[in-house]
Formats: sequence, structure tokens, C-alpha cells
Amino acid sequence: MATKKAFVTQVNRNGITFAGLTDSKHWVMMDGPENFGGKDAGIRPKELMLLALAGCTGSDVASILAKKRIVLDGFDMEITAQETEEHPKVFESMHVEYVFRGTGIESKDVERAIELSQTKYCGVTAMFEKAMTVTHGYRIEE
Repeated sequence: MATKKAFVTQVNRNGITFAGLTDSKHWVMMDGPENFGGKDAGIRPKELMLLALAGCTGSDVASILAKKRIVLDGFDMEITAQETEEHPKVFESMHVEYVFRGTGIESKDVERAIELSQTKYCGVTAMFEKAMTVTHGYRIEE
């Protein structure tokens, strides 16, 4: 079993601005809104979860389609999450909408790439599915 590490440090003594560093040696700034003691200087910690899901599954899907020699003119993902009203406010569901642009893109290839990511390769999806519903859809734009 591999161990992953992160280092997080408070940027200013009396606020909620933090800088995080992981094994990949990249820094990420996290902060909150000014009305909560933040400086609005970085992404919210829970928002990173949305990006983690998209980054993980997007990498899988793009790689699988490239191996099938499918050329994309563009590939985006729109991620939405439903959050509870009460504290602790948690995500109870997430949805990934994959958007593929190009000509000659076959639905069957896209569906297979998404299926492999969702069921076999994406560790973020696997973790999130233990805590919430994760759904997906896609569209192809020529």
C-alpha cells in the first residue's frame, strides 16, 4: 500500500488562508470568503473535490480515447454537486457532464471510455461513491 502525504500551512495568523503542498510538489491556495474570516485568496477546500473528480475521470477518458485514436477538437467537463443545508454541509451527490467536440466521434467509444473510468480506473469516483451518489452524462458537439 502506498502512502501519500500533504503539507498544509496557515498563510496568515488570524485567518483561514492555507497553502497546501502534496507529493507532486505543487502548491494550492485554499481560502474562504471574507465574511467567514478569509481573504477570498484561493479555492474553497470542498471545491477541490469537484476538480479532483473531473481531473481523475477526465484523465482516464482522454487517455482511453487517445489509445483508440479518436481525435478530439475539445473536451470539457461540467461538474455539479448537491450540498446539504445543515452543518456539516456535505455533498450528497455529484454529476459529471462530459462534453466532447469534434467530427466522427462515436457514442459507443465515448460510452466505453466513461464506463472504464467510472468502474475500473478512477480512484476518486470509487472513493466518492462510498459517500454519495455519483452520476454522469455526456454530449458530443460537432
